[in-house]
Amino acid sequence: MARYFLTLPDPGLARGSEPALSFTAHGAEGFAAELEAALRTPQLFEMWRDLQDDPEGVDASLGVVDPAAHVEGKQRSLAIDLEVTTRLPGPIVRSRLRWLAGSHWQLRDVRN
Repeated sequence: MARYFLTLPDPGLARGSEPALSFTAHGAEGFAAELEAALRTPQLFEMWRDLQDDPEGVDASLGVVDPAAHVEGKQRSLAIDLEVTTRLPGPIVRSRLRWLAGSHWQLRDVRN
């Protein structure tokens, strides 16, 4: 189990390049809930896969989920801190964050 400590320095910019996949939240609890769903369920992955030129050719292992993933969000001044607890590997967590927030997030720390 790993814990990822993330920051959305400007939550208003925390949107991916594809609106259908991006965060829609505006508060810490909303961002946490959307990221938690992206880690627990295959819905975000399936939406991303369907947007690819060859959806059937996408490696199914990229869609792995962790039904026990947990995300807590806290407002800190203008930024939002997210603490993610999951069994998912780092590359999967990072890809989900890129779909949701684009490049508008920061990884502050990882603990096992």
